[in-house]
Amino acid sequence: MRYEARFLDEAEQARVHETSQRILAEVGVRFHGERALPLLAGAGAEVDLESGIARIPAGLVDAALASAPRGFALGARNPAYDYPVPSPVSRYAIDGTAAFVRDFETGERRYGTRRDVEEGLRVFQAADMGVMAWAPVAASDAPAPSRALHEFVGMLKACSKHGQHELHRRDQAPYLAAALVAIAGSEAAVRARHEASLIYCPVAPLVHDGPMLDAYLDLGDLDLPVMIMPMPIPGTTGPAGLLANIALANAEALSAIVVFQVAHPGRPVVYSSAVGSMDFRSGAYLGGTPEMGIQSGALTTMGRFYGLPATAAGCTSDAHEPGPEAVIEKLITSLPPASAGADIIVGLGEIDGDQTLVLEQILVDNELAHLCERLVAGVDGRAGAELFEDVAEVGPGGNFLAMPATRDAARSGEFYEPSLIGRVALEAWQERGRPSMYGRARERVREILDAPMVDPLPDAVMEELDRILAEADRDLHD
Repeated sequence: MRYEARFLDEAEQARVHETSQRILAEVGVRFHGERALPLLAGAGAEVDLESGIARIPAGLVDAALASAPRGFALGARNPAYDYPVPSPVSRYAIDGTAAFVRDFETGERRYGTRRDVEEGLRVFQAADMGVMAWAPVAASDAPAPSRALHEFVGMLKACSKHGQHELHRRDQAPYLAAALVAIAGSEAAVRARHEASLIYCPVAPLVHDGPMLDAYLDLGDLDLPVMIMPMPIPGTTGPAGLLANIALANAEALSAIVVFQVAHPGRPVVYSSAVGSMDFRSGAYLGGTPEMGIQSGALTTMGRFYGLPATAAGCTSDAHEPGPEAVIEKLITSLPPASAGADIIVGLGEIDGDQTLVLEQILVDNELAHLCERLVAGVDGRAGAELFEDVAEVGPGGNFLAMPATRDAARSGEFYEPSLIGRVALEAWQERGRPSMYGRARERVREILDAPMVDPLPDAVMEELDRILAEADRDLHD
């Protein structure tokens, strides 16, 4: 009796799809860069080279959807963390590329560094609900032309789960390819294992970034999966209505699927989204709202409509500090995509509109992920779950404490036992110094950072990665 929610009924799913097809065919999408427009023109799109706009017919969309794989495994450097998608359960990714970090020692909000990338991912490694790493902050101390490479490689060094990140320039692609080959051992292993993927966000509304898209197309020969994450915001970069914004985000996702499949048919893609809302008083972006959760649930439903692996942003908060507000917002933005069946929910570890990494928040969010999983799992409806014989044996006025089923229930998954939420009597809680969920998480973070790194790369591989980064630092220029 699994709990499931559908945020769009079948007729509404068809409306979103039809509206998106009309947007693509009649309004079109602007593609910057060198590679996309010639590819689309050759595939039958109506291309205006002067404006950069391609109008994509429905038949081309249908062909691209037919070409995209329905399932594959997101590999990991440690194969124990391989994650096949679609998945029967929802798992989580750490949020990525925040500008700031809340310093674990001082509490200061400061710009992120390469060390913060490493420490964030070492903590994420210990989060058992997490399956996909992402560089959680921008490494402000790395040279700007090669910064994305430092973040990507730093992530792959620090965490042995599947890793995703982004590139910003076409000239970064050869260095990333060299790093991935150094870690996997060969180009064939990179293609076969899919241990790393690329996250790609169209520029709302209806624009594709040229340098990033060209870089991703160049990496298509390595068959790197692409998570396509449109981000229109109702009333600013998207139309001011939830259904309309969902249709626009869907159109942007479809346009990206088309170009990646035209370039490399059969390349793995993941349908995703990160669609927040706007504060109508200030115009500011909001990520911790019910509307964000609703749109994530609806777009997860559209990913399932197309039969594709489907992920979504969630577990997001606009709170400026860890605490109750962050927990409330993260729960209301996690439950919708989880109940809609998202394969991965992206958002662990960050607050402040996805702009500040907090190390202990990673573990608090992992606890929230367990709570969401338990809610979605619903009621155990297997044969015999009624326990009629127990009811008959105990009868009116008795109790069930001594029943074998009670003992078994204490060790079953039907009753979740949290690891950070304290469940002790008031007096015991006071005697222990009134510990909190965040306090327990801080203790665990300290233990993780004081312990040796899990699954470290061999020294020779680390040296090769450092050489590749040094070469990129030397050769790439603004």
